[in-house]
Amino acid sequence: MTAKKELPSIAVLDDYQGVALGMADWSVLEGLATVTAFRDHVEDEEALVRRLEAFDAICVMRERTPMPASLIERLPKLKIIVSTGSKNRSIDMDAASSRGIQVHGTAYWSDPTIEMTWALILGSMRHLVEEGVSVRAGGWQTSVGADLKGRALGILGLGRIGTRVAEIGRAFGMDVIAWSQNLTEERAAEAGARRVSKEELFRQSDVLSIHVILSQRTRGLVGRPELALMKSTARLINTSRGEIVSEDAMIEALRNRQIAGAALDVFDQEPLPLDHPYRTLPNVLATPHIGYVGEDLYKAFFTDTVSHLRQWLDQA
Repeated sequence: MTAKKELPSIAVLDDYQGVALGMADWSVLEGLATVTAFRDHVEDEEALVRRLEAFDAICVMRERTPMPASLIERLPKLKIIVSTGSKNRSIDMDAASSRGIQVHGTAYWSDPTIEMTWALILGSMRHLVEEGVSVRAGGWQTSVGADLKGRALGILGLGRIGTRVAEIGRAFGMDVIAWSQNLTEERAAEAGARRVSKEELFRQSDVLSIHVILSQRTRGLVGRPELALMKSTARLINTSRGEIVSEDAMIEALRNRQIAGAALDVFDQEPLPLDHPYRTLPNVLATPHIGYVGEDLYKAFFTDTVSHLRQWLDQA
């Protein structure tokens, strides 16, 4: 009797909400492969190798689980990586290529992050979380919110996302200023903003929103010198990447009430450690990197993921 052929195995990582298998029609893979979705996040590489060494395909959610060379080299069965989003800098492409491992991305759009940025700005300025918690506990009107109209909205990085955030700021009647390394006065004007120097951006902003990509020249771009320039009434918003802001400097500024507050959706380490100061500082609105976590985008992520997997299986 001929032995039954073992089906290729597919791992879906970091499915925090347990929704990945319901966001697309995975039934097209039935009989062709087995699919296992993991809801927990594994940080330790040794534990990650033990979990993944038996899988032929790995589906990663953005940069939640990086795929460096040290990990890829220890996964002997790995043949394909599918990452949600169009780019994933946490995958070592050279290491994958040297092993003949396919790497694919999916559709991506920025609207959920733009919307989340404004949710954080409004939530921070109007103390929405604190007031909501107070109401549940029997309280009523415990704070005074800050207005947006007439205030300065500073955009650090006036690219695709920054331009849309600026557009909404103008709709609120805000004065939009911007700076980044390559920003010109003409480009700023096209986006309805005024280009200022880096120092002026931090000095003048009532709300400073970060929209540069993480790179060697933007890592730690916002540190103690920059935070020291900010108004004591100003708020910093970060939906880009945690490492753009010096974490130690940010915590120090918040503890000392050097600035009024911060609303953060991204962090140096994710998930955020349980004992991290961002979880308890009263002037921090922290959310768990949900800027891109929207139903329509998730459906696109996983529909494209299934399509790439089916094409790979058909070629095998």
